[in-house]
Amino acid sequence: TALAVVDVADDTARRMGAVNTVIVKADGTLFGTNTDGYGFLENMRDIILGWRADTGPAVVLGAGGASRGVCVALLDEGVPEIRLVNRTGMRARTLATELGRSITTVPWSDRESALEDARLLVNATSLGMTGKGELDIALDKLPVEAVVYDIVYTPTETQLLVAAKARGNAVVDGLGMLLHQASPGFQAWFGTKPDVNVELRNFMSENL
Repeated sequence: TALAVVDVADDTARRMGAVNTVIVKADGTLFGTNTDGYGFLENMRDIILGWRADTGPAVVLGAGGASRGVCVALLDEGVPEIRLVNRTGMRARTLATELGRSITTVPWSDRESALEDARLLVNATSLGMTGKGELDIALDKLPVEAVVYDIVYTPTETQLLVAAKARGNAVVDGLGMLLHQASPGFQAWFGTKPDVNVELRNFMSENL
């Protein structure tokens, strides 16, 4: 893995257990970091102005690499509780143990009950992506004040987001996360930070 190859990995990469950006330093050493959490948060802040993680519990679906990045970012932002829901309970429990504080695991069969009083729902699975199965979850118990965030970006508007928007929840799609997580690496490699704006989002949406 890239984490094993780099000479130095920052704390973020070590906590996430993966490197997605490698920078060659002036002395030739390889520095590794992970920008998944950065991309997740920057996309949220772009779309939900004034969003704060500390307003209530977050429900995170999935326990893979993307979920780890989301959970680390939310914990760093002060989320009071993460309810981690995964089809494989052991994988969720392992992730919760590794990340520690404020994470409780919930069986997949109880995913809808976990939505009660939540302020954020994140789909960090591949369900809903083009070519994958649909995410089967009823939102009846989710407060209308909650934000619904789907990291899937093909399609940009998943069935989860359609359902959430129809009942009045604010929604965030995954395309901005993809673009924002690439931004720090682009800046390090080429010396300029790309502007993740409407034009870039539209261009990427049309060409994915």
